[in-house]
Amino acid sequence: MTLDEVMQALAAMASATTKKTHMRHGAPEPIFGVRIGDMKPIRKQIKGDQELAMQLYATGNSDAMYLAGLVADGRKMTRAQIERWAKTSVWHMHSGYTVPCVAAEHPDAIDIALKWIDSPKESIAESGWATLSNVVTTTPDEKLPIKQLDTLLTRVVKTIKSSQNRVRYVMNNFVICCGTYVAPLGDKAIATARKLGRVEVDMGNTDCQVPDAESYILKSRRGLPVAPKRKTTRC
Repeated sequence: MTLDEVMQALAAMASATTKKTHMRHGAPEPIFGVRIGDMKPIRKQIKGDQELAMQLYATGNSDAMYLAGLVADGRKMTRAQIERWAKTSVWHMHSGYTVPCVAAEHPDAIDIALKWIDSPKESIAESGWATLSNVVTTTPDEKLPIKQLDTLLTRVVKTIKSSQNRVRYVMNNFVICCGTYVAPLGDKAIATARKLGRVEVDMGNTDCQVPDAESYILKSRRGLPVAPKRKTTRC
């Protein structure tokens, strides 16, 4: 499929209700309003087309940008391309999900994420913490910088209240992911979650809620010391 063909296919799937919902959650124009599940047939057709994924993200259309993240292979992207994606994301579905998914696949994922979490720009800092969450969720423990991650859990406790709104959400999720998927950090993550208590995040005019980290970790482990690593964080 060409870029024009994909854009036409997305436009044909547009739903006024979905568009209204996405915009209520923060999506700006341009946006068609396509449900993520409805993108699957297109994703299947263009899977592996890295150049097309780059073109889709560059359109600035929210739906096309999200689809790009489902198709792109972060291992084949340069750091400059990943940095560009982070800088041009237009709402939290991109900065919190699309960008971190590809960034976590890059060989320099940890270095990229550590740079981003220090950014004064909310969306980039959000991408940084979300990238770290994706990395710990999919990477074997023996390949993780456990001491560095341990230090970051301590940092969350010290800085979450003074962090920007959406950053607080993904910091809380970082604690959840460490506690759910990283055996050496399981106890530390639970202790961190208890120190955090209720994390306040303005979710706007939506029904979305911030999960309680401790209970979410225990639920996600399903009675095991930690949950099995996931193959991917894409959905």
